[in-house]
Amino acid sequence: MKKLRTAFALNVEEGLEIGGSVSVWQHGRELCTLCAGDARAETPWQPDTLVPVYSATKPAAAACLLQALYDCCQGPETEIGALWPLFPLPHCTIGQLLSHQTGLAVLAEPAPLEDLEACRRIIERSTPLWAPPQHGYHPQTFGPLVDILMVELTGMRISDYWEKHVREPLKLDFFIGHLPESHYSRVAHLRTARMLGTMPRTPFYREYFDEQSPVHRAFHSIVGYGSAREMNTPAAWQCGSPAKGGVASSRGLAAFYQTLLGWLPGSPFAADVLEWMRTPQCSGWDLTLLEPTTFTCGAMCEPAAYFGKHGFGHAGAGGSFGFAEPESGLSFAYVMRGMELGNLPGPRVARLLASLRG
Repeated sequence: MKKLRTAFALNVEEGLEIGGSVSVWQHGRELCTLCAGDARAETPWQPDTLVPVYSATKPAAAACLLQALYDCCQGPETEIGALWPLFPLPHCTIGQLLSHQTGLAVLAEPAPLEDLEACRRIIERSTPLWAPPQHGYHPQTFGPLVDILMVELTGMRISDYWEKHVREPLKLDFFIGHLPESHYSRVAHLRTARMLGTMPRTPFYREYFDEQSPVHRAFHSIVGYGSAREMNTPAAWQCGSPAKGGVASSRGLAAFYQTLLGWLPGSPFAADVLEWMRTPQCSGWDLTLLEPTTFTCGAMCEPAAYFGKHGFGHAGAGGSFGFAEPESGLSFAYVMRGMELGNLPGPRVARLLASLRG
């Protein structure tokens, strides 16, 4: 871990890090948790500092849905129409939905994040832009899609299932809603990325800033908590969105991935669920991110420079990142205050991962 400590210190010295933390676990044991900078004004970052992790929430949500399926003697091959008859692609499977193949990244009209029934109605009258085997990342609509399926299966929201069956029993420092008010002072305040002058000239960003493009609409199909300022509020920390509502410490996020490796005692996830979480479901050109991607049932596993050999995990807006490597039993998590642009973490995490594998 000496190289990791050096790399993390360099990020601070070079001004890349204004506040953040990295945690590494292996075989159920915490190897190292480092922190530096401020969580908010004049409040130093601590190992138990929490922060919104955006889309790094998605694998936790997916694992809950898969476990609920398993408990009902079903799996990712289950057709969505069997649970949700009015779904626009009733013969699409839950595994295809969790790997972003439904074509419902863009909805007929923007749907409110806090009104699941309104989301359901809008999804039901939306037209998929593609069908399996094509895929494209669903940055926002992933949340209500998995939430509605969980309600149909169990009568519970993802946030409630996570709290009852995963977070509370394991005492994970990773909340999806249900954050006690006594913990509010632990939450870091995000700072918006300031990189517009150096915007990457890529097809993705050209499309993203065209308000009529499917790419832009995919990132704005769900309305609510769309800015860092909004995410710095108790309402956002309690929203429980399965797509972006997670609030975690680096230690809590890394420990969660140990559950997906089967190393954390008391994990509620069956061996089949662990296999579904790590097995690629689709690979190739991503119709939203406009680059090649590979997805399992709820997790990313490409490029290998980030996820390692046969690894899987997820990035979150601004740079948060977590992943697991089944072969080594290693899990890694990084969370931060200062946000950066990009669909994958930037130079801060790249340096940390290089030090870890060097």
